[in-house]
Amino acid sequence: MKPMSAAILPSEPPPAAWRQQVHGFADIRFARRGAATGLVHLAHHEPLRVLFSQPAANDSAQATLVNMSGGLIAGDRLDIDFSVGEDAAAICVASAAEKVCRSDGGECHIMTNIRAGENAWAEWLPQETIFFNGARLRRTTCLHLARGARILAGEFLVLGRIASGETVSSGYLRDVWRVHQDGRLMWVDALRMDGNFLALGAARAGLDGARAVATLVFAGRDVAGSLEPARGLQQAFGGGVLASASCVNGVLVMRWLAVEPQALRAALGNFWAAFRHHAAGLPAVLPRIWHV
Repeated sequence: MKPMSAAILPSEPPPAAWRQQVHGFADIRFARRGAATGLVHLAHHEPLRVLFSQPAANDSAQATLVNMSGGLIAGDRLDIDFSVGEDAAAICVASAAEKVCRSDGGECHIMTNIRAGENAWAEWLPQETIFFNGARLRRTTCLHLARGARILAGEFLVLGRIASGETVSSGYLRDVWRVHQDGRLMWVDALRMDGNFLALGAARAGLDGARAVATLVFAGRDVAGSLEPARGLQQAFGGGVLASASCVNGVLVMRWLAVEPQALRAALGNFWAAFRHHAAGLPAVLPRIWHV
């Protein structure tokens, strides 16, 4: 397992005189071809790249998203569109943790759209987003489902570079989820933290001291029946992690809080592998890149 807080970028932003903002994008589309799912469209622009690996037997098609820059600096933007066509099944996984560096005032933006056609299965499996002290981030994740489709998607946030002893005392974070079914908005959720992160993070009504937060959303056909199995799996893979699940307007929402990011990562990975097997009959394993 790789370190949770590998610092390959400086905590201080580079001078504006020589810093160049980037706007990366990736458009990945899978579709059903006979008995299998295959790639039908790919477009990407630096610093994003998309790689492909052979999935395990009886598993869905896989794409791996790579940020070649190693992290985001003030004003950088990433736009990601991941689509799975009718009757197809595919997963998109991040190759490594995303890093959001301290900002001199500008905000980083990450916009992700995940689309599933009729009776499709789509998974969005990122790794950690490490939020440096003083970072500024707006992230929006939108799920778009056609009739009979299902999407399993998550996000995983770590506050500070734990290995170097960094504490997040200031910054700005707005993390938004939107779920659309047949063009109709079904569920919206937003986490906003601004200013004094220490007070917000320590409050019982806030993060209660947690340094790692994860949200997993399961939307689409017949998700309500997965509520109790999800709760059971959360308890089975607890390991010192606080977890809960609820079903709101046909959307199953699962959350995790932990003081130790590695404990949350282990719990989330074990849960995800078991839950995808429960929900879709897929192998109870994650892509190999998750374990690198």
